[in-house]
Amino acid sequence: EKIRIEIISLGLTESRIASDETIQQLFVECRLDNFLAEETPLSLAKPTSGQRIHYNYSSVIHVDEANNPARREYLKSMLLEADVHTDSLQFTVVSDPPEDEQDLECEDIGFAYVHLREIFQKQRDIIEQDLD
Repeated sequence: EKIRIEIISLGLTESRIASDETIQQLFVECRLDNFLAEETPLSLAKPTSGQRIHYNYSSVIHVDEANNPARREYLKSMLLEADVHTDSLQFTVVSDPPEDEQDLECEDIGFAYVHLREIFQKQRDIIEQDLD
């Protein structure tokens, strides 16, 4: 009936990103093919090595048959397609330029994926799990 997506926190494991002084603020984008595109409303200061930053972001996508039949059918068709890439919920860590350097572009610096087809096949939610 609904899909809840939560982005609780972010920790960095790659030393290149942790040591790059041009990367200062981070936000997370969540994308599912052409079906969904959302991002955390705030960019937060990059965590130091071993630390985490907390977004505590949550979003609900309603896919109930009564009120959202088109959305439900689109999601169903995505999950039934043979294409492996259409069923992946992609999380992108994005470097947001500092306030005083807004002429710079945002830069995608990391990715993680959740395969929805696998969740539906196993009928097991992913709850409070780290993604690499």
